[in-house]
Amino acid sequence: MLFVSPAFEARVTKDSLVFSAAHFITLGGGVCERLHGHNWRVDVVIAGDLDENHYVFDFLAIRDAAERIVQELDHHMLLPDRHPDIRVQTDDQASEVTVRFHDRRWVFPQDDCRILPVANTTAERLAEWIAGRLIDALELTGHPQVAELKVGVEENFGQWAWYRRRPAADARSSETKRG
Repeated sequence: MLFVSPAFEARVTKDSLVFSAAHFITLGGGVCERLHGHNWRVDVVIAGDLDENHYVFDFLAIRDAAERIVQELDHHMLLPDRHPDIRVQTDDQASEVTVRFHDRRWVFPQDDCRILPVANTTAERLAEWIAGRLIDALELTGHPQVAELKVGVEENFGQWAWYRRRPAADARSSETKRG
């Protein structure tokens, strides 16, 4: 089956789609970066056919949904909860989060952390997580005009990671599993 890319895209990249957050990532061989932060930037592209209003998707809806997600991350410590070697434990009584990687240990105030359902807090995995949240927020699964959602996350000036997803394919896959 030949997939032909849609001819139209709506792209939103704004100064309001920037967040400052700390993280660390692990590399092969048991290497763990030092704790550090970035001023991350998010870019959202929705590709598809034009609707009855002659646009792919409402720019304001994309912007507003992306801003809400970005604000959840802003000024927080980003932690993965699906990493095989990083243990994240929340102590509600002490309002703390303890993180362990091999012999290293960090303790953070619980309110300063965002524990994300990702394997590593790389720009790639953050782009994937943000894309999933946008698909839910904008109700893109099964949307008749939307062929593809693409989310970019810039970790440092000129260093982007991108994640692409076809929400219509997600809907077809869900229907196949149900039937």
